[in-house]
Amino acid sequence: MRENIISIIEREAEAVRNIPVTEAYRQAVELIVKHVHQLNGTLVISGMGKAGQIAMNIATTFSSTGTPAYFLHPSEAQHGDLGIIRKNDLLLLISNSGKTRELVELVQLAHGLVENMPFIVITSNPNSPLAKEAAVCLPTGAPKEVCPLGLTPTTSTTVMTVIGDILVVSVMQQIGFNSGDYAKRHHGGYLGSKSRKQSKKEDSGL
Repeated sequence: MRENIISIIEREAEAVRNIPVTEAYRQAVELIVKHVHQLNGTLVISGMGKAGQIAMNIATTFSSTGTPAYFLHPSEAQHGDLGIIRKNDLLLLISNSGKTRELVELVQLAHGLVENMPFIVITSNPNSPLAKEAAVCLPTGAPKEVCPLGLTPTTSTTVMTVIGDILVVSVMQQIGFNSGDYAKRHHGGYLGSKSRKQSKKEDSGL
Protein backbone atom coordinates (compact mmCIF):
# COMPACT_ATOMS: atom_id res chain seq x y z
CA MET A 1 0.00 0.00 0.00
CA ARG A 2 2.75 2.45 0.98
CA GLU A 3 4.66 1.77 -2.24
CA ASN A 4 1.52 2.35 -4.28
CA ILE A 5 0.88 5.70 -2.58
CA ILE A 6 4.48 6.79 -3.18
CA SER A 7 4.15 5.77 -6.84
CA ILE A 8 1.00 7.86 -7.28
CA ILE A 9 2.65 10.88 -5.66
CA GLU A 10 5.73 10.51 -7.85
CA ARG A 11 3.70 10.19 -11.04
CA GLU A 12 1.67 13.30 -10.23
CA ALA A 13 4.82 15.22 -9.27
CA GLU A 14 6.51 14.17 -12.50
CA ALA A 15 3.51 15.41 -14.49
CA VAL A 16 3.83 18.82 -12.81
CA ARG A 17 7.56 18.93 -13.55
CA ASN A 18 6.81 18.19 -17.21
CA ILE A 19 4.39 21.08 -17.75
CA PRO A 20 5.68 22.84 -20.91
CA VAL A 21 7.03 26.26 -19.94
CA THR A 22 6.73 28.53 -22.96
CA GLU A 23 6.37 32.16 -23.97
CA ALA A 24 2.62 31.56 -23.90
CA TYR A 25 2.57 32.22 -20.14
CA ARG A 26 3.85 35.75 -20.60
CA GLN A 27 1.26 36.30 -23.32
CA ALA A 28 -1.54 34.95 -21.13
CA VAL A 29 -0.58 37.16 -18.19
CA GLU A 30 -0.36 40.21 -20.44
CA LEU A 31 -3.83 39.48 -21.83
CA ILE A 32 -5.32 39.15 -18.35
CA VAL A 33 -3.68 42.34 -17.10
CA LYS A 34 -4.77 44.22 -20.22
CA HIS A 35 -8.42 43.14 -20.22
CA VAL A 36 -9.06 43.19 -16.49
CA HIS A 37 -6.73 45.84 -15.07
CA GLN A 38 -6.45 48.23 -18.01
CA LEU A 39 -9.76 47.84 -19.85
CA ASN A 40 -11.87 47.12 -16.73
CA GLY A 41 -13.18 43.83 -18.07
CA THR A 42 -13.63 40.59 -16.15
CA LEU A 43 -11.91 37.23 -16.49
CA VAL A 44 -14.60 34.69 -17.37
CA ILE A 45 -13.45 31.13 -16.62
CA SER A 46 -15.24 28.03 -17.83
CA GLY A 47 -14.91 24.29 -17.99
CA MET A 48 -17.13 21.22 -18.03
CA GLY A 49 -17.20 18.36 -15.53
CA LYS A 50 -14.05 17.91 -13.44
CA ALA A 51 -12.32 20.64 -15.44
CA GLY A 52 -15.21 22.90 -14.49
CA GLN A 53 -14.47 22.32 -10.81
CA ILE A 54 -10.88 23.40 -11.43
CA ALA A 55 -12.12 26.44 -13.36
CA MET A 56 -14.34 27.43 -10.44
CA ASN A 57 -11.40 27.22 -8.02
CA ILE A 58 -9.17 29.31 -10.30
CA ALA A 59 -11.91 31.95 -10.61
CA THR A 60 -12.30 32.34 -6.85
CA THR A 61 -8.52 32.45 -6.37
CA PHE A 62 -8.17 35.19 -8.98
CA SER A 63 -10.97 37.20 -7.37
CA SER A 64 -9.43 36.98 -3.91
CA THR A 65 -6.09 38.20 -5.24
CA GLY A 66 -7.23 41.36 -6.99
CA THR A 67 -8.30 40.15 -10.43
CA PRO A 68 -12.12 40.12 -10.80
CA ALA A 69 -13.14 36.75 -12.21
CA TYR A 70 -16.16 34.50 -12.23
CA PHE A 71 -17.01 30.97 -13.25
CA LEU A 72 -19.47 30.58 -16.10
CA HIS A 73 -20.99 27.12 -16.48
CA PRO A 74 -20.97 26.40 -20.23
CA SER A 75 -24.39 24.70 -20.17
CA GLU A 76 -26.04 27.38 -18.04
CA ALA A 77 -24.58 29.95 -20.43
CA GLN A 78 -26.95 28.60 -23.08
CA HIS A 79 -29.90 29.29 -20.78
CA GLY A 80 -29.31 32.94 -20.08
CA ASP A 81 -26.13 33.13 -17.99
CA LEU A 82 -24.24 34.22 -21.12
CA GLY A 83 -25.71 37.64 -20.40
CA ILE A 84 -22.96 38.34 -17.87
CA ILE A 85 -20.42 38.69 -20.68
CA ARG A 86 -19.49 42.26 -21.53
CA LYS A 87 -17.16 44.16 -23.80
CA ASN A 88 -13.49 43.88 -22.76
CA ASP A 89 -14.02 40.59 -20.90
CA LEU A 90 -11.56 37.75 -21.46
CA LEU A 91 -12.33 34.02 -21.54
CA LEU A 92 -10.15 31.38 -19.88
CA LEU A 93 -11.30 27.90 -20.93
CA ILE A 94 -10.18 24.58 -19.46
CA SER A 95 -10.60 21.45 -21.57
CA ASN A 96 -8.37 18.40 -21.41
CA SER A 97 -9.39 17.28 -24.89
CA GLY A 98 -9.53 20.79 -26.33
CA LYS A 99 -12.75 19.92 -28.10
CA THR A 100 -15.38 19.90 -25.35
CA ARG A 101 -18.62 20.55 -27.21
CA GLU A 102 -20.07 22.90 -24.60
CA LEU A 103 -16.93 25.06 -24.65
CA VAL A 104 -16.75 25.19 -28.43
CA GLU A 105 -20.37 26.37 -28.41
CA LEU A 106 -19.62 28.85 -25.61
CA VAL A 107 -16.96 30.51 -27.75
CA GLN A 108 -19.41 30.81 -30.64
CA LEU A 109 -22.12 32.24 -28.40
CA ALA A 110 -19.72 34.67 -26.73
CA HIS A 111 -18.62 35.96 -30.13
CA GLY A 112 -22.27 36.60 -30.87
CA LEU A 113 -22.28 39.10 -28.02
CA VAL A 114 -18.74 40.44 -28.26
CA GLU A 115 -17.25 39.86 -31.68
CA ASN A 116 -13.71 38.43 -31.65
CA MET A 117 -13.53 38.20 -27.84
CA PRO A 118 -10.13 36.54 -27.23
CA PHE A 119 -9.70 33.48 -25.07
CA ILE A 120 -6.97 31.50 -23.38
CA VAL A 121 -7.22 27.71 -23.26
CA ILE A 122 -5.59 25.18 -20.95
CA THR A 123 -5.55 21.82 -22.74
CA SER A 124 -3.60 18.62 -23.27
CA ASN A 125 -4.04 18.90 -27.03
CA PRO A 126 -2.39 21.94 -28.67
CA ASN A 127 -3.74 20.78 -32.05
CA SER A 128 -7.36 20.72 -30.91
CA PRO A 129 -10.13 23.02 -32.24
CA LEU A 130 -10.08 25.24 -29.12
CA ALA A 131 -6.28 25.46 -29.10
CA LYS A 132 -6.15 26.50 -32.76
CA GLU A 133 -8.72 29.25 -32.25
CA ALA A 134 -7.35 30.52 -28.93
CA ALA A 135 -5.32 33.70 -28.59
CA VAL A 136 -3.08 31.75 -26.20
CA CYS A 137 -2.79 28.00 -25.63
CA LEU A 138 -1.25 26.65 -22.42
CA PRO A 139 -0.50 22.91 -22.93
CA THR A 140 -0.60 20.60 -19.92
CA GLY A 141 1.92 18.17 -21.34
CA ALA A 142 -0.81 15.53 -21.74
CA PRO A 143 0.06 13.52 -18.61
CA LYS A 144 -1.32 10.02 -18.18
CA GLU A 145 -3.98 9.73 -15.49
CA VAL A 146 -2.98 7.88 -12.33
CA CYS A 147 -6.48 6.37 -12.34
CA PRO A 148 -5.94 2.61 -12.88
CA LEU A 149 -8.47 2.74 -15.72
CA GLY A 150 -6.72 5.67 -17.33
CA LEU A 151 -10.06 7.45 -17.51
CA THR A 152 -10.86 9.44 -14.35
CA PRO A 153 -9.47 13.00 -14.43
CA THR A 154 -6.74 12.84 -11.78
CA THR A 155 -3.26 13.82 -12.98
CA SER A 156 -4.76 16.07 -15.65
CA THR A 157 -6.70 18.09 -13.08
CA THR A 158 -3.63 18.34 -10.84
CA VAL A 159 -1.69 19.89 -13.72
CA MET A 160 -4.58 22.22 -14.59
CA THR A 161 -4.63 23.46 -11.00
CA VAL A 162 -0.90 24.17 -11.07
CA ILE A 163 -1.21 26.08 -14.35
CA GLY A 164 -4.00 28.13 -12.77
CA ASP A 165 -1.75 28.87 -9.80
CA ILE A 166 1.03 30.00 -12.15
CA LEU A 167 -1.35 32.48 -13.80
CA VAL A 168 -2.71 33.77 -10.50
CA VAL A 169 0.71 34.32 -8.92
CA SER A 170 2.17 35.86 -12.09
CA VAL A 171 -0.70 38.35 -12.36
CA MET A 172 -0.38 39.21 -8.64
CA GLN A 173 3.26 40.05 -9.24
CA GLN A 174 2.47 42.13 -12.33
CA ILE A 175 -0.15 44.27 -10.54
CA GLY A 176 1.82 44.60 -7.29
CA PHE A 177 -0.85 42.96 -5.15
CA ASN A 178 0.10 43.18 -1.45
CA SER A 179 -1.09 42.11 2.00
CA GLY A 180 -3.18 45.25 2.41
CA ASP A 181 -4.98 44.55 -0.84
CA TYR A 182 -5.55 40.97 0.27
CA ALA A 183 -6.97 42.04 3.63
CA LYS A 184 -9.56 44.25 1.95
CA ARG A 185 -10.90 41.24 0.06
CA HIS A 186 -10.57 38.60 2.77
CA HIS A 187 -11.93 39.95 6.04
CA GLY A 188 -12.94 36.75 7.81
CA GLY A 189 -11.08 33.76 9.18
CA TYR A 190 -7.44 33.06 9.86
CA LEU A 191 -6.24 34.40 6.49
CA GLY A 192 -8.09 37.67 7.02
CA SER A 193 -6.47 38.15 10.43
CA LYS A 194 -3.04 37.14 9.15
CA SER A 195 -3.20 39.47 6.14
CA ARG A 196 -4.20 42.45 8.31
CA LYS A 197 -1.33 41.82 10.71
CA GLN A 198 1.08 41.38 7.82
CA SER A 199 -0.18 44.60 6.22
CA LYS A 200 0.38 46.56 9.43
CA LYS A 201 3.95 45.27 9.61
CA GLU A 202 4.58 46.28 6.01
CA ASP A 203 3.13 49.75 6.61
CA SER A 204 5.32 50.25 9.68
CA GLY A 205 8.40 49.12 7.77
CA LEU A 206 9.04 46.11 10.03
